[in-house]
Amino acid sequence: MPDIAQARVRVGAVDVWSVRESGVADHVAEAWRRAEGGAIVTANVDIVRAATRSPELAALIAESELVVADGMPVVWAGRLAGVPVPERVTGSSLVFTLAEAAAREGRSLYLLGGEPGVPEKAADVLCARYPGLRVVGTDSPAFGFETSADATAETVAKVVEAKPDLVFVGLGFPKQERLIRLLRADLPASWFLGCGAGIPMAAGEFRRASGVVQKLGAEWLHRLALEPRRLAKRYLRDDLPFAFRLLGGALRTRFRRPTADGVGTQTGE
Repeated sequence: MPDIAQARVRVGAVDVWSVRESGVADHVAEAWRRAEGGAIVTANVDIVRAATRSPELAALIAESELVVADGMPVVWAGRLAGVPVPERVTGSSLVFTLAEAAAREGRSLYLLGGEPGVPEKAADVLCARYPGLRVVGTDSPAFGFETSADATAETVAKVVEAKPDLVFVGLGFPKQERLIRLLRADLPASWFLGCGAGIPMAAGEFRRASGVVQKLGAEWLHRLALEPRRLAKRYLRDDLPFAFRLLGGALRTRFRRPTADGVGTQTGE
């Protein structure tokens, strides 16, 4: 199996791997066979923007073994900077791809995040689609649990007790990545996916945009139409202008060294 970590591109403050979704699943399966764990960050424009503004968040992302391009502006920025990022790899899609890999490899799954009843519903959908998938636990932490040391410890303890091989953590960035950091200390051979809204999507709580809209890089408009009150400020005021700056920074790297908010290329380690 080729080493998918041979090519990466600097997008803002994030190193994004040049990898297809199928390559992510293959990499995780091979790591399971070696009893090696890891974490996956699905870097969309909002996550890249946050990391570019915060060294602490950039360092948090850098702890993960795989960072994939979840957003066409991130894909385009990588390509403009000179690295052939092959496709967009979203958390909501990886939920299905990695669940299928887990079923095929005889591995267990834990779903963490979503409103009460949602991770259970998602588990039912995944088990029906992938016979043989073992779901060893689900949890819907109360809103604000991360502000309580006791509540956080309880959430971590539930996952650790279940000893899953794969954990979907759908709490939003950076809450989910901070929790993954805690979980990895006790489950070093497990794989973790920060999947955002991937769990409610798997449960059928709301649907993704059509494939054509996704390929055009306009799925954010679909999400905005579904949740205008929650997403309008983030998408229109913050992410859209940043996406244009990101693409401009990628173009500049063809002619000069990258600036602090630009994009640079890097291959290998």
